[in-house]
Amino acid sequence: MFKVSEIAFSCYPVTDMARAREFYEGTLGLKPTMLVGEPGGMQWTEFDIGSGTLSLGSAPGWNPSSDGCSVALEVEDFEAAITALKSKAVRFKLDPFPTPVCQMAFIFDPDGNVLCIHKRKPGCGSAGCNH
Repeated sequence: MFKVSEIAFSCYPVTDMARAREFYEGTLGLKPTMLVGEPGGMQWTEFDIGSGTLSLGSAPGWNPSSDGCSVALEVEDFEAAITALKSKAVRFKLDPFPTPVCQMAFIFDPDGNVLCIHKRKPGCGSAGCNH
């Protein structure tokens, strides 16, 4: 048996890498840390965020879906993030809502993949809440 030590990356399939990069870099403010491939062939873009990596991939037969995995992006200022997304006419799947441990909203990227915009409440970490 083997042991999994961490999540290496999460990846969304995209149909137009230039359009996807414009959204992830221009709208979400992420900085690419790796770019591979050429338009018309397999393409891969990585964004290192904290200890994790969010990737975008483009390859034949790999299609975006709003029913797939969703990545939650932790933001410093939830209200400012929501205001900025709305000002850029980003489509929301679920409007902002609170939970006992966080605030979150779900948005669509240009290919229809779903992303969560997330802010933990003070005292709540990835292992749970200290309330």
